[in-house]
Amino acid sequence: MPKPDELIVEIVGRVEAGQSNQMSLTVVTNGAVITGRLAPESVWRQRVSEVLTGSARLGEFSAVFDAPARRDGPPTHLHFHVARILQGTVGIPETGGMYRVAIEDVSAWTVGDFSYSDH
Repeated sequence: MPKPDELIVEIVGRVEAGQSNQMSLTVVTNGAVITGRLAPESVWRQRVSEVLTGSARLGEFSAVFDAPARRDGPPTHLHFHVARILQGTVGIPETGGMYRVAIEDVSAWTVGDFSYSDH
């Protein structure tokens, strides 16, 4: 989206303002379909930092995510948690992951998350 969709920017703004992680969203970005719940950037950063801190090989990178989130201007990214990339009938990773997507790269979106089935 050369000019980000006003509605998605408003949704992300409300997630940030309310510090809520209950908004489910599905987006198409660069051909990938990502579905999950949005999180405030600060919560997303904290969780990524925790995961990295717990890793023997990647712990040194946790400090990158400890920096405070930028607060000037409208939101520029979606911060997904418990999210999956949908590939056919499979969601990757099965347990859900942490994804950051630039709003300007979203070509389509819908409220809610898609479930998938191997049936």
